[in-house]
This record gives sequence, C-alpha cells and structure tokens, in this order.
Amino acid sequence: QVQLVESGGGMVQAGGSLRLSCAASGRTFSPYAMGWFRQAPGKEREFVAHITWRIGSTYYADSVKVRFTISRDSAKNTLYLQMNSLKPEDTAVYYCAARGTSGYYYYPQSYSDWGQGTQVTVSS
Repeated sequence: QVQLVESGGGMVQAGGSLRLSCAASGRTFSPYAMGWFRQAPGKEREFVAHITWRIGSTYYADSVKVRFTISRDSAKNTLYLQMNSLKPEDTAVYYCAARGTSGYYYYPQSYSDWGQGTQVTVSS
C-alpha cells in the first residue's frame, strides 16, 4: 500500500506563490507517473499537471500552463507543484495521485493511489 501525504497549502493573495509537496511512503515506490488534481466546492475533480516518474515528461492543464510547474525528486519519493501568479479561480483542494501504468493522464480514474488533499485559497 502506498501512502501519499500532501503539504504546503494555505492562503495567499492573488499574484502570490505556493509550493505543494507530496511525500510517498509504503511499499517500494516506483510509479509510472504522478499527477496533481484539484477540486473546488461544487465542482468535479479536475486535472492540473502530470509527470512521468522515470523520464520526467510533463503535461499541464491549459488553465495552469506557464504558471505552474510540476517536478519530482525520485531519491526522496516526493512530488512537487510550484504555483506562481495564483488567481482566485485556483482556489481548491489539491490532491496528488500515483499510477502504475500508462493511460489517460487527465482522467482521475487512471490513478490508483491518492493523498488526502491540501487546501489552497487565493484571495482577490
């Protein structure tokens, strides 16, 4: 069983920055890829960013492209999301997720392990 624990959320003003972390523990951790998703109140969980674990190929939702950067530290089994130029519409609970196989990276159903989420609130 893999445990994923997010941290780094908080409240920030529009235009500010936050860095989220996701620490993985448990059985030997070697995912095919990991991703960040977010869910705002009353909305469905949506894809934010994705990275393949071995090669480091990245994909982003159009809404966060250029502003957000996903990265990983394989030695520390840790995933990151650097968020810059934050906007009020970025307010949501952010989740990290891991998957062991290839598939549609933007579908939450493609991921087998999830963290508990961390709240990000951006005020105008």
